[in-house]
Amino acid sequence: MAGPAAREFFTTRTVAEARAGFRPGRRTPAETVPLTGALHRVPAAAVTAPHALPGFARSTVDGYAVRAADTYGVSEGLPGYLEVAGAVRMGAEPGVTVGPGTVASMPTGGVLPPGADAVVMIEYTQEAMPGTIEVVRPVAPGDGVVRADEDAAAGAELAPAGRPLRAQDLGMLAAAGVTSVSVHARPRVTVFSTGDEVVPPGTGVLRPGQVRDASAVALAALVAEAGGEPVMGGIVPDDPEALKPALSAALTASDLIVISAGSSVGARDETAGVVRRLGEPGIWCHGLAIKPGKPTLLADCGGVPVIGLPGNPRSALVVFRLLGMPLVRLVGGCTTPPPEPAVRARLGRDLASAAGRLDVVQVRVRDGVATPVFGLSALLSVLTAADGYLIVPEEATGLDAGAEVEVTLYR
Repeated sequence: MAGPAAREFFTTRTVAEARAGFRPGRRTPAETVPLTGALHRVPAAAVTAPHALPGFARSTVDGYAVRAADTYGVSEGLPGYLEVAGAVRMGAEPGVTVGPGTVASMPTGGVLPPGADAVVMIEYTQEAMPGTIEVVRPVAPGDGVVRADEDAAAGAELAPAGRPLRAQDLGMLAAAGVTSVSVHARPRVTVFSTGDEVVPPGTGVLRPGQVRDASAVALAALVAEAGGEPVMGGIVPDDPEALKPALSAALTASDLIVISAGSSVGARDETAGVVRRLGEPGIWCHGLAIKPGKPTLLADCGGVPVIGLPGNPRSALVVFRLLGMPLVRLVGGCTTPPPEPAVRARLGRDLASAAGRLDVVQVRVRDGVATPVFGLSALLSVLTAADGYLIVPEEATGLDAGAEVEVTLYR
């Protein structure tokens, strides 16, 4: 391993530059899944309507199908009288035709019978005598009716490519008779932890200097939340001779690799050195202008994106939310990610910041006030105590108490 004098220098990038500039081309292939298993999956191609929806003109209210012209001029003081020619049954072809001066009784969702062009609500009618109703409010053509293609015309896009399918999307597809969807396969994301001091979470008794691996399980959860399939790569010592074969093996079976690197400068340099030799084009950046999380590495190694995160669990989770989850979604074909839940609040105290660096501040939100949660960067309790986070942008030198801020909420 080359010594400190031979280390390659990498310019620190801003988070905005990383989001816009690091765009690996890898995408997972398409696979077909049943509609019942397609929630939150990402369509590989737009799904279109095989026919018009709902496919027939239907009533949106209980009432009477009419010719709108037969109701013009009617009012409470001057009702119109129309003959009931028959009734439309739900789920059946109409057996009645509406002609001049006649109506047909209609249920909500019933097929509009021939001759009718509107439906008057039952609240604006009453039976004048058996077989005759009086109408006290006029309707225009199309009132109380859904057109045959009003939900979707034949060939219209029902679900776009690149946007995760929601419950309402599945309902729309079911209404169109679509029972399976071509979606991107879930990205396989291998998560490694490195460090001589890191031991499995199940370790009962810690020796002095040892820490349980808090990062891997939390990062795997964020991978799953972003639509990926986490694969636990295990704990690798701070030794390039151990790290290189582990990463090389994962490269052939992963769509993305995440490395929670050691906290020491030497350990981070060893990780960067191994990643640099994994494949071209190699390291895109080694260092982000962000707090916490500056020692972050982004690389594209032989077509597989690699994210090197700080060894500090809190820093690793902060950076992975901002950059890792979007990368998982991108590799999985997601071009329109779902919006993060957020709330506007007033800042409860002054926040200092350094210009040129993006600060991610954990906050509690109570009664419209966002109160920062402070603590050492090694403390996970800062994250567990927070309801969400706010961002102090690179150009700001801080935020004043009382300022309106946007808080991204944890799900």
